[in-house]
This record gives sequence, structure tokens and C-alpha cells, in this order.
Amino acid sequence: MQRIYEPRDLLEAEMLIGMLAGEGIEAFLTGRHLVGAVGELPVSGLLGMMVADEEAERARLLIDEYNGAQPLPGDEPESYPGELIC
Repeated sequence: MQRIYEPRDLLEAEMLIGMLAGEGIEAFLTGRHLVGAVGELPVSGLLGMMVADEEAERARLLIDEYNGAQPLPGDEPESYPGELIC
């Protein structure tokens, strides 16, 4: 197993785990149960996404592509220009 990404929060982690599952990659989240111990303040490095060694490179590529995605014209909400609609 390799740690491939540190999500900002549980919401981002669950979204990325679902995206990877849709691509046939099983991902695990470490640190999920530690989040409540620090309250709502963000703590760097607390959460980590893990995948099997043989899927690590592909999973990193998919996450990088997702994070670099730009909205298509007309697919962004008027109140949040530049944001993707999920």
C-alpha cells in the first residue's frame, strides 16, 4: 500500500474515494477517526489516502487530473464563477 494523497477534509476524501472506485481502484482513508479529536480546525497530514502499490501511479494521475479540471463554459454556477458543479 502507498499513501498517494492528503485530502483537505473528509468531504474531499470521500469524493475522491468514490471517483477512484468508479475507475476500479480501491482506496482506503487513514486518519478518519482522528479528525474529531482536533475539532473543526484543519490539520495538515492527518488524513491520507492509500491504494495498492500497483494502482498508485494511476490513482495519482486521476487525482491530479481531477484537481486540474476546469469547468466547461455554461457548467459553472452564476454565483460561483470558475467552480465545477458536482
